[in-house]
Amino acid sequence: MERIPVGLVGVTGYTGMELARILAHHPSFELVTATSRAEAGKKLVDIYPFLQGIDMGSIEISQPDPDQIAKTCSLVFLAVPHGAAMDMAAELIARDVKVVDLSADFRLRDAAVYAQWYGLEHRHVALIQEAVYGLPELYADAIARARLIANPGCYPTSVILGLLPLLRHDLIETDSIVADSKSGATGAGRKAATGTLFCEVSDSFRAYNLGKHRHTPEIEQELSRIAGSSLTVSFNPHLLPINRGILTTLYTRTTGETPTAESIHELYTDAYAEHEFVRVLPLGRLPETRWVRGTMYCDIGLVCDTRTNRVIVVSAIDNLCRGASGQAVACANLMSDFPLSEGLAMAPLMP
Repeated sequence: MERIPVGLVGVTGYTGMELARILAHHPSFELVTATSRAEAGKKLVDIYPFLQGIDMGSIEISQPDPDQIAKTCSLVFLAVPHGAAMDMAAELIARDVKVVDLSADFRLRDAAVYAQWYGLEHRHVALIQEAVYGLPELYADAIARARLIANPGCYPTSVILGLLPLLRHDLIETDSIVADSKSGATGAGRKAATGTLFCEVSDSFRAYNLGKHRHTPEIEQELSRIAGSSLTVSFNPHLLPINRGILTTLYTRTTGETPTAESIHELYTDAYAEHEFVRVLPLGRLPETRWVRGTMYCDIGLVCDTRTNRVIVVSAIDNLCRGASGQAVACANLMSDFPLSEGLAMAPLMP
């Protein structure tokens, strides 16, 4: 079968690096174009030695030119910052190229909310209405028909999947949800910054952006759609002294008498029975970031605390794979009529 030619705009960040890792062995996508303003003229193998001996490594990195990209690619991944992605997406869509955008430019369905949280006016509001939020467990059918995907944020993926069954069955109060999330340092991006230097992160642990993280409106938007009414979430991110991974602990208060652990476990098992990338762990076992590192899995653990009338949900994902690049490839698979897991059945990356 002839492989589909794809492009990668913004190859030098961590999400671009992870996309290169996945696409290097994807059986149905062929990376033919990779762009970077800073590294144009180099070959992919020059910046990513792990591509040594792989055909893809010989690709010469070019400047991002929509006309040239459209001549060679049927689908493009945008791994560039918010603000820059929206213009490139619009250019490519106008040239009949499908787009999976890993930035936040099309995740929020309200342009005013986007402007409030990201500090700039959206320049392509019509495309916001067209874009499909790229969480397969919620929107697989719409993703398959889409030409523009808003790839979810890493934190929101861990929160939404963790709360989905409880909200669908109206089992928890929607005004008291607390999402306590911890991420590895790659979640901050690859740019040089004092706060993510090795000596600043190693052997330490800190909270950041409490009450004002930009993933908050994205989380509330999607959870409100699931619940059928507007809700707010206390979202509290922290930085872990690890490279990759997210562990989210969700504190919820039940609407009535606290259900049994067995009934909640059955609820989650049934909810995700047909979703291959969500693993509901046996009762008594809780997720760890090392068991999902480099994979598409979201591992979920459950605790019913009858003393405080709470259901506590713990979810773990890899922020770069399930939380970004792997999820983008999963969406591209559906858009191309491939199985969701095509090229994504990966064993954990162990130390």
